[in-house]
Amino acid sequence: MTVAVLDRRALNRAALARQLLLDRAGLPALDAVRHLCGLQAQEPQEPFTGLWSRLRDFDPASLSELLTGRRVVRTHLMRRTVHLLTAEDTLAWRTRHDAMLLQRVVGVYRGRLDGVDPAELAAVGRELTADGEPRPVGELGRALTERWPDAGPRPLGEMLLAVLPMVQCPPRGVWRAKAAGARHAALSSWLGRDAAPAPDDPSDPVGQDLVRRYLAAYGPAASADLRAWCGVSGLPAAVAAVREELVTFRDERGRELLDLPDAPRPDPDTPAPVRFLPAFDNAILGYHDRSRIIDDEHRGLSVAGERVVLVDGRVAATWTVREDTISVTPLHRLTPTARDAVAEEGRALASFLSEGESERVRVG
Repeated sequence: MTVAVLDRRALNRAALARQLLLDRAGLPALDAVRHLCGLQAQEPQEPFTGLWSRLRDFDPASLSELLTGRRVVRTHLMRRTVHLLTAEDTLAWRTRHDAMLLQRVVGVYRGRLDGVDPAELAAVGRELTADGEPRPVGELGRALTERWPDAGPRPLGEMLLAVLPMVQCPPRGVWRAKAAGARHAALSSWLGRDAAPAPDDPSDPVGQDLVRRYLAAYGPAASADLRAWCGVSGLPAAVAAVREELVTFRDERGRELLDLPDAPRPDPDTPAPVRFLPAFDNAILGYHDRSRIIDDEHRGLSVAGERVVLVDGRVAATWTVREDTISVTPLHRLTPTARDAVAEEGRALASFLSEGESERVRVG
């Protein structure tokens, strides 16, 4: 049977459609966060730009209200980075990421955590956080050194975030909050529920949900892309369990790509508008092979925290904001039409970020 080949432009347009970057969606913020499987959020204000670029008439107050109302949370999950996720997804997915989270923090602090039993640490952490009072991770780490004095407060605090589900509490992540340091509370006390236990099922039902949801927001994609997105390597059973539901393609390198049969795959010639993306945006970091959206020579921008501008669906510039002025630095010469489109979108973004006080934009 012949398998259709999707070239880079076809994959680009599919990714833009799934990421709500081809047309701004008329979704509530909560539904958008759910559809996107969360937004990477180690920089607290970046998700606001990410949703502004994806949603029509996005009101940043709506996202702040979701945080303070505990319907979305900021927590370490995919790839052990801070993500903004719905409360329901966090409760459903956290346990499936436990092993990866612990493995990565132990890898960072090689040898420093030898002799620290994860189960015992989690039990002590539950006692420390039982009152529900949000605390900085440094304070938690220092308290843990009473039991493990040789490990040091920072490694212990980071390990606690891996073994005990925790959330970063508001005002961290609230719109235009200034210098709000991260304070953590146990997920169970913040949401009033524990994370769902891992099902005793070799077909990995939680992994199956991750596969389906990932493809809805990122597909078509290879298994390596799925692993790169979530950081969890043990999903073969989940992929095998849902494979009959899926359709397959090949990319130009010959890799097998999986997808949901009814998911959008727009015509490669579909026009793509200029979009400003925040630092560490999902649309780039959600893949192992990022060539569908960024050239290999610029791949380093995606992990350096540079904010980027998409022109015709591809990374074509970086941008910064200072004193309510958007400054755009092209990575290559832009056509006059593209420069005008970048300037127009930049003015709209400047107005959003300054709450109507400025429409200043400079295109280098």
